[in-house]
Amino acid sequence: MKFDPEKHHRRSIRLKEYDYSQVGSYFVTICTYQKQCWFGDIRRGEMQLNQIGKIVANEWLYSVKMRQEIDLDEWIIMPNHLHGIVILTDNQKATDFGTRDEGARHALLGKGARHAPLHQKSCSLSSFIAGFKAAVTKRINVIHQAPGFSIWQRNYYESIIRDEKHLKNIQQYILNNPQNWDDDPEKIQKFTQNIEILIDLPF
Repeated sequence: MKFDPEKHHRRSIRLKEYDYSQVGSYFVTICTYQKQCWFGDIRRGEMQLNQIGKIVANEWLYSVKMRQEIDLDEWIIMPNHLHGIVILTDNQKATDFGTRDEGARHALLGKGARHAPLHQKSCSLSSFIAGFKAAVTKRINVIHQAPGFSIWQRNYYESIIRDEKHLKNIQQYILNNPQNWDDDPEKIQKFTQNIEILIDLPF
């Protein structure tokens, strides 16, 4: 089935009885507060990060280095959101999803659901996203000198990557995201009720 951004990341499809700390691959979308375009601009079909966007990129990569159970595949920062393929490796750190042997690759795709724990596990998708969002918010608020300023939407969107075909569709969607910005459902112009909020940084 062709990847449909409206179906796969515009709404949360988090499964109530799925254990998001188990080994598997997930497509995540994390949006800014009120879809504000704080991370840069699209120019000639390419994303140009500003200083805030560079902070986000730095923390995305640093968050992975701090968590041995997390690996990354394709990801991109857009003006008001981040798309990424996040892989939970069960503490077996890998350097690149695309270079895994076929047995390991298929072991990380389409894992079956288990009963979810009653509390958030430390080695889980949600704890990774929460830590990343908190780190970005803290760094920007220190520079911005505005404690409590919201950078992110409260929630995030994710889907479980089922198989190799699903993975490749999502990878292509991520790579093509800047070229498709004018039609992106996350573009702020589509949310006319939102007022642009500026963040002034001393650089």
